[in-house]
Amino acid sequence: MSVTPGAHLTKAEVDALGVELDALHDEIRADLGQRDADYIRKVVDAQHKLELGGRLTGLFSILPPMWLASVTMLSSAKIIADMEIGHNVMHGQWDWMRDPSLHSSTFEWDTVSTSAHWKHTHNYLHHTYTNVIGKDRDLGYTVMRVSGDQPWKPVYLAQPLYNALIAATFEYSIALYDLEFEELVAGNLSVREYTGRMVTMWQKILKQGAKDYVVWPLLSGISAPTTIAANISANVIRNVWAHTIIFCGHFPDGGGTFTEDDIAGETRGEWYLRQMEGSCNISGGELLHLMSGNLSYQIEHHIFPDLPSNRYKEIAPRVQEICERYGIEYSTGPLWKQYGQTVKRIVRFAFPGGAKSEQREVDPERTSQRNPRVQEAADAQDRRKARGVRAAGARQAPVKVAAARDTSRSTTVSAPASR
Repeated sequence: MSVTPGAHLTKAEVDALGVELDALHDEIRADLGQRDADYIRKVVDAQHKLELGGRLTGLFSILPPMWLASVTMLSSAKIIADMEIGHNVMHGQWDWMRDPSLHSSTFEWDTVSTSAHWKHTHNYLHHTYTNVIGKDRDLGYTVMRVSGDQPWKPVYLAQPLYNALIAATFEYSIALYDLEFEELVAGNLSVREYTGRMVTMWQKILKQGAKDYVVWPLLSGISAPTTIAANISANVIRNVWAHTIIFCGHFPDGGGTFTEDDIAGETRGEWYLRQMEGSCNISGGELLHLMSGNLSYQIEHHIFPDLPSNRYKEIAPRVQEICERYGIEYSTGPLWKQYGQTVKRIVRFAFPGGAKSEQREVDPERTSQRNPRVQEAADAQDRRKARGVRAAGARQAPVKVAAARDTSRSTTVSAPASR
């Protein structure tokens, strides 16, 4: 069920919330430095070693213990590469380091979805219109019904089944999803632009496929068939894990959905409210946080997507205290609980019915100022629809990277004091 974000708060309280969270963001941003740089380099180094270990043991995967070792190390490496490194790098969390290998404008991740397509559909559309029905394409990923506000269709009866297929093939599902086929059908995307995306997607698929299913199997000699099986297994494990973590970010019981009316006149404070009320955390230990790319701190990630993920742990108690003080639900729970609620939601809304939006009265003064991020996004979308072509500028524009410099651990790194 969707409700107006923070309907119990006055405009003054919402504005105060926005100021408080802005201050928290700037405080952490000003403190970024060497320990943060050391953290991400340590993670990258560990990921490289895991992948190398997985590839080398795969050469002898005809032996069962070596096959198991290869699958374990390679799946772990792929998970870390996409979750803790790739996703967060593409959010610009490490741009302040001026390291081309960790810069959002130059990074390409180890999955069949291209970074350019992902930054448009995820960074722009999802993070701007989080859980807004009809705006956030991640709400059901255009093929599932997860809210009573979405019209029911007979095809949704099968969504518990095809959700399992999506999980196993998640990287390919995301690549197809990023093409925005429904926008082509609606006339909002030109055939030329769509074809260009298709070509880019297939180039990436062929590149990834050649690495996992041609080059390394050939190097394995008589172990080629078992190496292919190991690589397929590693990819499926990575896909299922990523699907699980990502779906738990917004679909458990605490994840609210919103209508376009809810974001009309949305201020910055209300944008923060929507991010917090539409996101859900996962409680757990350090290994869970690492392997989830710290998306176990989904609330913190959605209010501060540009802050390094290693800082979410220290931010979380302060955000939770703010939520308690303002009477905002801070949804969190163990993985089994959050995923169980997610599956329950997918099954429930496969059938007709379900709770719909509940509009609540809010302080009329709260509509006096539009959030610049939402206004800019809405205006850009209107311009694209008017000319029938989705502008390439909706994607994150390339940024000129400073000349490469020594990025060894002995180099002192400092972050800018402001956004």
